[in-house]
Amino acid sequence: MDIQDQLKNLFPDHTPKEPEIKKEKSDIWLQDEPIICKYEKRKGKPITILEGYTGATSDFKKLAKELKTKLSVGGSFKDDKIIIQGDYRDKIMAMLIEKGFKVKRVGG
Repeated sequence: MDIQDQLKNLFPDHTPKEPEIKKEKSDIWLQDEPIICKYEKRKGKPITILEGYTGATSDFKKLAKELKTKLSVGGSFKDDKIIIQGDYRDKIMAMLIEKGFKVKRVGG
């Protein structure tokens, strides 16, 4: 007898609820073209670069701050590019897809 059966015996009137999947309502402008996510090494250290955003600069800066906070890494915003310290392409792409962006992986 597994735990589900034991719970049904203890609480016969209870019906389990399905967990609600919350999709974040983004206040950032979503674009049609994909954001390019690429990997480089500068001075021997890996970095992840995001470029190709056509919305407002303030939205892109907000996105940069959110990514850096969630990943707990350093980075910067320069020349309409987000530069994140380290190789976090997979995690960043998953976060952006979750927000509703289209992402294209370049290099590797």
